Amino acid sequence: MNRQVVTDSKIYSITAREILDSRANPTVETQVILNSGYRAIASVPAGASLGKYEAVELRDKDPKRFGGMGVLQAVRNVNGPIASKLRGMDARDQHTIDQTMVTLDGTTDKHALGANSILSVSLAVAGAAAACAKIPLYTYLNAIFQNYYKTGINTIPTPTFNVINGGKHGTGNLDFQEFHVVPATAKPFSEALRIGAEIYHSVKKILIYRNAVHSVGDEGGFAPDLFTNTDALEMIVEAIRATPYRFGTDVFLGLDVAASHFKKEKGYQIKDRPASFSGKEFIEYFKKMHEDHRLLLLEDPLNEDDWDDWKSLTEELGKDILIIGDDLLATNLMRLQKAIDEKACSAILLKPNQIGTLSEFFQVTALAKKHEIKCIVSHRSGETNDSFIADLAVAIQSEYVKFGAPARGERVAKYNRLLQIEAELNLN
Repeated sequence: MNRQVVTDSKIYSITAREILDSRANPTVETQVILNSGYRAIASVPAGASLGKYEAVELRDKDPKRFGGMGVLQAVRNVNGPIASKLRGMDARDQHTIDQTMVTLDGTTDKHALGANSILSVSLAVAGAAAACAKIPLYTYLNAIFQNYYKTGINTIPTPTFNVINGGKHGTGNLDFQEFHVVPATAKPFSEALRIGAEIYHSVKKILIYRNAVHSVGDEGGFAPDLFTNTDALEMIVEAIRATPYRFGTDVFLGLDVAASHFKKEKGYQIKDRPASFSGKEFIEYFKKMHEDHRLLLLEDPLNEDDWDDWKSLTEELGKDILIIGDDLLATNLMRLQKAIDEKACSAILLKPNQIGTLSEFFQVTALAKKHEIKCIVSHRSGETNDSFIADLAVAIQSEYVKFGAPARGERVAKYNRLLQIEAELNLN
């Protein structure tokens, strides 16, 4: 007799706990177990440089535990109301599960249950469903994404490596938050990763030669004691030229300016000149920087509410440089739509924890792709070893991934996962 085994994909249990992220701060880790016994664990990251339009992560604010950064209430929210509501639901119905949690929270920014609580469950549910279906996570996520935007899996995204940390991620002497090297998009991922690693070591050698500080910041990039932001770019170019790779052909430069965090009442105040820049002057500054250093990526170059300046910058430089909205957009559907309507940027940084559920992340990504806005799936400065976003980036076919330096375990876990996926796709 031919017996067909039906795998039960309904949720049996949801359990969260408090773990540590890469900055020694607590975060939420959640395990979802299905009736079939298949299960998955997901943990959520946290940012230091937070945009004011992000979904809200829930912190205990108890000064006696972790300096107020504990997440016991977020854990209780998962183990209590969320688990009670979702138990018995089919893990394959991602949209309904995510919408149920959004409705249960009842706020526009998820501050009642916490975006960290909700996202940990959203990701773990998808992981458990993929395990139950016995297919790779990226394949399962791509199948869900097909409901929002049709795309096959053809490439591995190009990595953009944060080799020097400044701003809130560094020692405080550089204004700009991240200085990137970006391999040419035509390079296979494994080759691009090697380029990033070799240039990373080259940067370290030059810092040592200059007797500069070569400790690392939150995201694994070096946090040197350089005088100006331009010094950092010039040093990276010097490091590239000490390798076999050709600057402007094999590898390019990118910047995460995070301008909202140093804009004052009088304008943008940076170390490169004594007087503050107005918005128009700052745009001219970037134009000159591009002439000198051929930038490929420019993230958050202006304050997150200066829409007119964003429009001007994109109009003047958008054909040559990807103008990326992070704090400007906060992985938010309404803010992305406004940016599209006003032609305020040409790329979006996509962070699941900025919006709080996988389904909403897919909605934002689909809108970007429909309007030819380039996609960059990004980590946060406070990360875990969870490599979910590597599979997610492949699933949506983002043009780039931003996982930090090619160093530190929580960053390398994601790069190594992309190597695994590349090998699988080549094998198949």
